[in-house]
Amino acid sequence: MPNDPRDLPATDDSLTRFLGGSPAAVAVRLMLMSLLVGVVLAAIGFDPWNIVASVQALFIRVWELGFDAINGLWRYFLLGAVVVIPIWLLSRLFGAPRR
Repeated sequence: MPNDPRDLPATDDSLTRFLGGSPAAVAVRLMLMSLLVGVVLAAIGFDPWNIVASVQALFIRVWELGFDAINGLWRYFLLGAVVVIPIWLLSRLFGAPRR
């Protein structure tokens, strides 16, 4: 059969399907999302190096109604990546179609 789908070349390899797009595009999207989430989390006082202490400090700061100043772009990126990358990875692992 000339129109048999098995005869057509595969346009998506398994890596592109797993990532949800081209690796470069996914990396850029993850970096931008990490930066955005990092800014938001830093604004409420989270620290990427010690999440538990950051949660405790958040409650103390909310109680005292004071927030620290925001520091540096790199800190935002790291903080956002701590949240975004694992969630993205889990969604890709558990959202993958089963064969």
